[in-house]
Amino acid sequence: MAELALTARLNTSAADTRRGVVRLHPEALTALGLREWDGIALLGGRRTAAVVGFAAPGTPAGTALLDDVTMSNAGIGENATVVVRPATVYGARQVTVRGSALATRSIPATTLRQALLGKVVSVGDAVSLLPRDLGPGTSSAATTQALSRTFGVAWTSELLTVTGTDPGGEPVSVQPNTAVIWADGTDPVSPPPPARDEPPVADVPVTDLVGAQEQAAKLSEWLTLALDEPELLRTLGAAPHLGVLITGPAGVGKATLARAVTTGRHVVELDGPTVGAAEIGARQHRVADAVAGLTGRSGVLLITDIDALLPAVAEPVGTLILEQLRAAVRTPGVALIATTAHPEQLDDRLRAPDLCDRELALGLPDAATRRALLELLLRKVPTEALQLDEIAARAPGYVVADLAALCREAALRAASRASQEHTEPALRQADLLGALAVIRPLSRSGSEELAIGSVSLDDVGDMVETKQALTEAVLWPLRHPDSFARLGIDPPRGVLLYGPPGCGKTFLVRALASTGQLSVHAVKGAELMDKWVGSSEKAVRELFQRARNSAPSLVFLDEVDALAPRRGQTGDSGVSDRVVAALLTELDGVEPLRDVVVLGATNRPDLIDPALLRPGRLERLVFVAPPDAAARADILRTAARSVPLDADVDLAGLAAELAGYSAADCAALLREAALTAMRRSLDAADVTAADVAAARAVVRPSLDPVQVEALRRYADQRS
Repeated sequence: MAELALTARLNTSAADTRRGVVRLHPEALTALGLREWDGIALLGGRRTAAVVGFAAPGTPAGTALLDDVTMSNAGIGENATVVVRPATVYGARQVTVRGSALATRSIPATTLRQALLGKVVSVGDAVSLLPRDLGPGTSSAATTQALSRTFGVAWTSELLTVTGTDPGGEPVSVQPNTAVIWADGTDPVSPPPPARDEPPVADVPVTDLVGAQEQAAKLSEWLTLALDEPELLRTLGAAPHLGVLITGPAGVGKATLARAVTTGRHVVELDGPTVGAAEIGARQHRVADAVAGLTGRSGVLLITDIDALLPAVAEPVGTLILEQLRAAVRTPGVALIATTAHPEQLDDRLRAPDLCDRELALGLPDAATRRALLELLLRKVPTEALQLDEIAARAPGYVVADLAALCREAALRAASRASQEHTEPALRQADLLGALAVIRPLSRSGSEELAIGSVSLDDVGDMVETKQALTEAVLWPLRHPDSFARLGIDPPRGVLLYGPPGCGKTFLVRALASTGQLSVHAVKGAELMDKWVGSSEKAVRELFQRARNSAPSLVFLDEVDALAPRRGQTGDSGVSDRVVAALLTELDGVEPLRDVVVLGATNRPDLIDPALLRPGRLERLVFVAPPDAAARADILRTAARSVPLDADVDLAGLAAELAGYSAADCAALLREAALTAMRRSLDAADVTAADVAAARAVVRPSLDPVQVEALRRYADQRS
């Protein structure tokens, strides 16, 4: 695992004070293989974890900027050495904290979770109530107001101690469905008020529910019939009870929809993660109290993130809670509304006819809806010549919470510029474009993605036929769907890139995704294999579901021969066969893939199950050939953009001498030449021809002539 030993410096920025953000030079993030807002591990006097961000221009590359709390968590002082490495961060199911008596009595669990949202913590860490306020889903205006109202001005200096996490043993991040509770045994749920509890965000009128008007109208109609005009249903022989389950990705606005539609009604709201974290008896007691709060009057019981209260792995107390909910639904004038972002993790009994017999689904907003949401979010903001169509097109998979975080990040950039230039604040296009590079959508926060950067197909030297094939198979269906519809054909479903190792298959995928502004879900074939029955097939289904949720997107299956080998020829108890069947079902099953293209990459196409390569699946086979002399010259010129070469280095002549070198070999050659120059002198200003000649003795060609010839024959047979 990559790691760096850096010098710790105290971060004096007021925007970062005690927020758990470590600032590093961009080159340090690149060396560690990290992106902004990823989790990092810090090793000093003790081990801790934090969120990483870009340092301000002018910060030395060997410096890590830490706030005082993070420095204390790492057990170091200023100017000490701290080891930084990437960290595997899990979304927390539960985080237990200890605070002062005043904080424990004053701050409800919902506000506590909002204050810690997005922070990365470990057991034993100190953590402040100052919201992270940066990155996806961490906007905090309503949270700070709630803290000031319940705890007074002292909340800004309060430090909590993390005493437990679930899962334990590794750093965890506080998610929207994480239960954050007090460690002293205090009931994590404040006694429910007779009506609606304070929501963590401001109420939104129904007219502002962009992209959800149809669902709002349907929910409003159901509530009117069940609560206001039940006699109509009774006349027709139907029971007037109402239970609705609202599903959709995290941050899409499920609870906001329910609150908006129920405005003016008596509402008792329960927070699923908080109630689910309580002791068994307390869970049942709180649900009973909420149901009792509706006795004798018309109203709505709203349970957010109900999967945390009634998980798919049923507990004995779940039966009692479900019975209480049935009693509430049977009560005349009472309706049940529940929300979940993970319907597959929900107790199936909740969907019984006498409970939640109706379901509303909120999908990801398309480009037009994202533009309308941006207009709504920025309607009161001073702006200068914004092109929101461009921003919306470059934000696939963003929900309204992501767009709100995007606007806030852009506002921070605009405010910083106005402060430095002493001008009137105004939001510009560059601010939003810069924020796009920072904000990662919630729909992809739990998945690994391929870092695409700013490279485009125009930056790919040579490969004219390959680029054209990928453009037709991937970009045309997304950019010109009307042409396919007019001609009455379906676009290609998938593409297989095959060729020798190191010849640019992954680089092509990055360029293609950047050109089409697509989200990329990358996985190596062997990563989906699991010895437990059903686990591998479930991983395949979840991979494609994430791709649908962030469409338009690419599913990149690297080493696809390991994921989909020929069936019946492996000795793995049928795991591979079941995975191939699951993959075929996703590619060409009942549920169609819309705005999702699958790209596979392999250097052994002969090992792939033939059923995967028929039309309707990975139907376009593209041979990525080893680079010839002209292509090698283009690769060397691209790799040498940031390398100061002496005038005696002839890249074209060098390329002609590198027969058998792949694209990766060419880049490695220049990298080794630069290291050779550093060995010659740490003050070396350029790389000479002698350095390149010395590097050639170290970096040898990696292409296997026998493998290359076999792949060419395979390509000739397929053509």
